[in-house]
Amino acid sequence: MGLELFALKGRVALVTGSSQGIGLALARGLAAAGAHVVLNGRDAVKLEAARKELAAEGHAVGALAFDVTDEAAVDEGVASIERETGPIAILVNNAGMQFRTPLEDFPADKWRELMRVNVESAFLVGKAVARGMIPRHRGKIINICSVQSELGRPSIAPYTATKGAIKMLTKGMCADWARHGIQINAIGPGYFKTPLNQALVDNPEFSGWLEKRTPAGRWGDVGELVGAAIFLASDASSFVNGHILYVDGGITSVL
Repeated sequence: MGLELFALKGRVALVTGSSQGIGLALARGLAAAGAHVVLNGRDAVKLEAARKELAAEGHAVGALAFDVTDEAAVDEGVASIERETGPIAILVNNAGMQFRTPLEDFPADKWRELMRVNVESAFLVGKAVARGMIPRHRGKIINICSVQSELGRPSIAPYTATKGAIKMLTKGMCADWARHGIQINAIGPGYFKTPLNQALVDNPEFSGWLEKRTPAGRWGDVGELVGAAIFLASDASSFVNGHILYVDGGITSVL
């Protein structure tokens, strides 16, 4: 067997939080590998712009706006995709947010919002999609972790807590669903140039520190996450389960 192991032709892939940044890059990559991608986000205007962008590149792509922190909306959205587009074979739980402030001043409402957007969304969408995958005895779920699933930094302790939770949710999903023929894994991005990180990219002091701290000596480009996503979404990873694949230029490997 060769490259056909990585082919995704005809498979429906739902990517949450995919109107920009990492989510859009992963959606584009999965579509290029043959998947019919369904974009998701809360902002219907941004979502439609992203859909048009991918469609103009010749990809099979749809879009459905719904709030991934609302269980009823999630269940309705997943049912709609399965009814109108086809059975969801691949789920990428990418929806996420960041908020930076010293921990002693961190607002409780922002803590709760981070937990809802970063953790509860993966639980709700994962559960809804898995209910369809289980009777089909196949499926791929990819959760988006972070180097903060392993490492802390000042002013983002709650974000770190959410990404640690996603790491363990990935392992828990594996414990429950691997026996049904579903592979549940995660990608842990390092520091990538995205809208979420733009303030850090524009900060010469931080960028200088990061380039020295990262063995590869640079920021990542979001396109460099695509290979990991295709591997975990394809038959090439048929016996990989509960694994977190760090794509970080080596930052989690060194002091």
